[in-house]
Amino acid sequence: MLEPNRILLGDCVSLMNGLPAGSVDMVFADPPYNLQLGGELLRPNHTRVDGVDDDWDKFQDFATYDAFTRDWLTAVRRILKPDGTLWVIGSYHNIFRVGAVLQDLGFWILNDIVWRKTNPMPNFRGTRFANAHETMIWASRDKDARYRFNYDSMKNLNEDLQMRSDWVLPICSGSERLRDEKGQKIHPTQKPEALLYRVILSSTRVGDVVLDPFFGTGTTGAVAKRLGRKWIGLEREEGYARMAQARIDATEEAPDPALLDAPPKRQAPRIPFGAVVERGLLRPGVTLYDLRKRVAAHVKADGTLVGVNHLGNHAGSIHRVGAAMTGLPACNGWTFWHYEDHGQLKPIDVLREQIRAELH
Repeated sequence: MLEPNRILLGDCVSLMNGLPAGSVDMVFADPPYNLQLGGELLRPNHTRVDGVDDDWDKFQDFATYDAFTRDWLTAVRRILKPDGTLWVIGSYHNIFRVGAVLQDLGFWILNDIVWRKTNPMPNFRGTRFANAHETMIWASRDKDARYRFNYDSMKNLNEDLQMRSDWVLPICSGSERLRDEKGQKIHPTQKPEALLYRVILSSTRVGDVVLDPFFGTGTTGAVAKRLGRKWIGLEREEGYARMAQARIDATEEAPDPALLDAPPKRQAPRIPFGAVVERGLLRPGVTLYDLRKRVAAHVKADGTLVGVNHLGNHAGSIHRVGAAMTGLPACNGWTFWHYEDHGQLKPIDVLREQIRAELH
């Protein structure tokens, strides 16, 4: 029986091997980067850069790192549900090696996401380009998995524009960065909550179990709690686990679940365009336009449209007339057609959503 909302202390591979198979909906992994640093890194003023030099990031060679990667990814694949997904983040030091191993194990890559940092650390020696991004791989457990993707939530989050695979977000800083009593960073690679917010919101639903095998200071758990998801953190360093638990305990519980999940539009109640007309939200005779006012059609009392352009006379549903007037094989009339409201064009889909809201 899987017990969520807790931190398990110990080796992540051993801990995952002790969990039930097929019990986790999503895994977010921020594994050691194997930076292969040699000596201290100093700023131009000769102060030391507080980088990653912990023992957990040191491996004897690439073969050792690859074996470690294969072990933890194998354990992840066993505990993922058949339609679960894996997110793994890394830098140029390790992400390509991780990607090759996960493909060898049967994972299917869905996207690689470039996290472009608005405030990256500069290249102090001036010998390379400033490393201003990290890469995340999003993968399903198998090629034919019916994985979860909250497309509409991502579009809503991005002001009604399709979310792209390049995410511009700042690194963790300010009050969000956990520090000790001396003001030193508690963890060198703490990720910003905004990054995990987008990851978890995009590929899970309320109540899903999210596991992080390299829990660190608990960003995954804190965000999962805020979003009404269950979480499990695996961490081998007792100090990190203690800080993570305190952080999560201080995180507010999720609000009403109805405010956390936006069901895909294809699962929302079907609303015919005729309902918009019969409720008086649009009157018969009103002119609808495309966004650039290149074509126009008139609303009929029965919820159909009529229009004329150089391609001929057109009559029928909002979808059929939109396609015919543009010469396209298909058209989503809800997003294609717009009505005029106080001098502004608004998509008729706004009116459909208004009716849907009344039904809840």
